[in-house]
Amino acid sequence: MRTPRRLPRSNLHEWKGGDPLPKEIIVNVGDRETRIAVVEDGRLAELHIEREERVVGSLYKGRVSNVLPGMDAAFVDIGLERNAFLYVGDVLPTATEEGGESRDSRHPALAEVDDVDEEEDEEEAESAEAGPGEPASAGRRPRRRSIRRSVLRHQKIKDVLKVGQEILVQVIKGPRGTKGARVSTRISLPGRCLVLMPEADNIGISRKIEDPKERDRLRKIGDKLREPGFGIILRTEAEDKTEAELKADKEFLMKLWRQSLEAARKAKAPALIHQDLTLVYKTIRDVFGSDVNRLVIDDPAEFEKANELLDLVSPKLRGRIHLYSGDVPIFDHYKLEEEIEKLTRRKVWLRSGGYLVFDETEALTVIDVNTGKYTGGANLAETIFKTNVDAANEIARQLRLRDIGGIIVIDFIDMSNPRDRQAVMKALETALKKDRSRTKISSISQLGLVEMTRKRTGETMTDFLTEPCHYCGGRGKLPSAESVSMQLERELARLVRTAKKPFEALLVICHPDVAELLVGPEGETVDRIERDLQRAVFVRSSPEMHLEKWEIATGDMAEMERRAAGFKRQQVVDCLVARSLVHGDGGVVGWAGGYLLAFSDGRRFVGQRVKARITDPRRSYAEAVLVPGTGKPVDKGEPI
Repeated sequence: MRTPRRLPRSNLHEWKGGDPLPKEIIVNVGDRETRIAVVEDGRLAELHIEREERVVGSLYKGRVSNVLPGMDAAFVDIGLERNAFLYVGDVLPTATEEGGESRDSRHPALAEVDDVDEEEDEEEAESAEAGPGEPASAGRRPRRRSIRRSVLRHQKIKDVLKVGQEILVQVIKGPRGTKGARVSTRISLPGRCLVLMPEADNIGISRKIEDPKERDRLRKIGDKLREPGFGIILRTEAEDKTEAELKADKEFLMKLWRQSLEAARKAKAPALIHQDLTLVYKTIRDVFGSDVNRLVIDDPAEFEKANELLDLVSPKLRGRIHLYSGDVPIFDHYKLEEEIEKLTRRKVWLRSGGYLVFDETEALTVIDVNTGKYTGGANLAETIFKTNVDAANEIARQLRLRDIGGIIVIDFIDMSNPRDRQAVMKALETALKKDRSRTKISSISQLGLVEMTRKRTGETMTDFLTEPCHYCGGRGKLPSAESVSMQLERELARLVRTAKKPFEALLVICHPDVAELLVGPEGETVDRIERDLQRAVFVRSSPEMHLEKWEIATGDMAEMERRAAGFKRQQVVDCLVARSLVHGDGGVVGWAGGYLLAFSDGRRFVGQRVKARITDPRRSYAEAVLVPGTGKPVDKGEPI
């Protein structure tokens, strides 16, 4: 067993290397979840959390449950809670069956394309066909013409899939909200240095590899490694790797593909064929590269597993992985918990004093930029420009951190100078280069609006960490207590008008705030309601009652008096003192078993239970006075 490289507890967070922009990966392994934080320049840049079954990237043998020609799509049962969505553009024509006709021959347009649109694949890559100003590699072996995804969209879903058909699919987007996963028959198996794509027959190279000589070298290696019927994308990590290292990665993926095909042949749909790696393994495979200064893990077992994986995929990086053994939890030590807590907030403050406001809908995300507290420019134009530049950098960080995908609209503060608009766009584009997810940005409009898209793979971090409020249903707003009290008053009038049986009195149970407003100052509102309805009204509160809910009972006077259970004159009761909505600042009321008590004084006891004497009991409330010597006044220095 190797000796763990333990970091000193006193200087774990301090970076002493020569890199001016350190990048670290912090791994917290727990019994119920694993959290991985990517820290860049001392700030949290990405957060990944794994709590349950890994879905995205996994292979399933599914059964087509429904084919929808009107949507050019199908639903596939892969064994998850909801059926997966399969769009026609993600369906590859099946291979020629024994003694049958090739489906390619039934769709001539599918065989007329020379390269593959890599837009939807694992990493930003481009076709190995020669681009402008880039000579084609000599001696490249001829290969079967591949199929553009844009051409696949011209298929008819009913021609390529049938209900009950069993197919091998890969999850490309996880379930989100009420939507099931999205799947594709275009399989891609990512490795450390390359991505293997069965039936793609193309070679791609990451756009992040910019050196023409290195690109040409990798193309030649890719031509040698690529087997007929398979495509290859050479990832950023392939840069400067030897042919032997790339071949070992390819052989590992080929073995994985053969094992998956064999498992699919034996399995009965729906079935999981291959589950993608754990979050720690995926991070080492996809994120932990030469640009990462160190990776810190707080679990000895995962530390050993990570080193074993590095022995296979990148031995040169073994010295950069460390075991944390501090007494303070690792995320607390790095001050990451407070950063994570801010992820769900709608407002994000900028270093300049401005702030961003995030509003997420099912269709898009809107980000509003505001100057806030910042007033430091030499003039208004400079203040706006500096705020927008600051916002552009923070927006790029927040998109990665919150994992926001889909359509995004950014409302920058209006700038009249075209050069300022260009500079802000440049700042946004530069900041987004750190993002591993694909983004597309439109130009900034005269109104300061920027439309952009970011590849979505599943839930946003906000959706993952939170759930809709059970009070407001996710609206973010509730009706005011005053509005609810008026709705309740109208409901009482409606009930009296439509009653089929006569009754003398009504008992209303509602939220305390609504009850106080329904009673009104000195009982004026409930007295008027009784005159209008010509019925006795008993109002009681229940603190457990939802603000928007109420209960109404009807009956004769004796029955309602018994159920309302009021108090008698001079009776001493225990009550809770609360602020009054009716009497404004300084006013208080008491609640005793749902019965409203009106005090002339008592603000010192807000939030406490005290003794009160009933002086004038009514049906819905009573005048009362505090019993001297009861309760403990709140200290003026304490918050109420």
